[in-house]
Amino acid sequence: MAELQLVVVTPETTLIDQPVNGLRFPLFDGQIGVLPGRAPVVGRLGYGELSASSAGGDLSYFIDGGFVQINGSVVSILTDRAMPSNEIDRAEAQAALETANSRIPTTDEEFTSKQRDLERARRMIQLAK
Repeated sequence: MAELQLVVVTPETTLIDQPVNGLRFPLFDGQIGVLPGRAPVVGRLGYGELSASSAGGDLSYFIDGGFVQINGSVVSILTDRAMPSNEIDRAEAQAALETANSRIPTTDEEFTSKQRDLERARRMIQLAK
């Protein structure tokens, strides 16, 4: 079976650079699944789970927005933060949700920031085991 090369880059490091059989991740407006032979794409990422299957097993990471480029068999994900799903602290994510929920925005920027923080915390809680 043909493979995809998954490359996940954060500001600090190249976190993942390995072949995968298929993957799924959030765009800002929904989920996308990618299999070999996919048409080229450039898109804005949302918050949520990046899951991939490979010969070595399944991967599951929380990604914190960013951008994706699919070009040929290479899927490049550029994100501010990515962490293995099993490292998410549910209590910490719950505290972040409560903090974001308690903020009272007075400007459009504050409202947008609150919505972004709420979405991020909800997705992290959803992935926490």
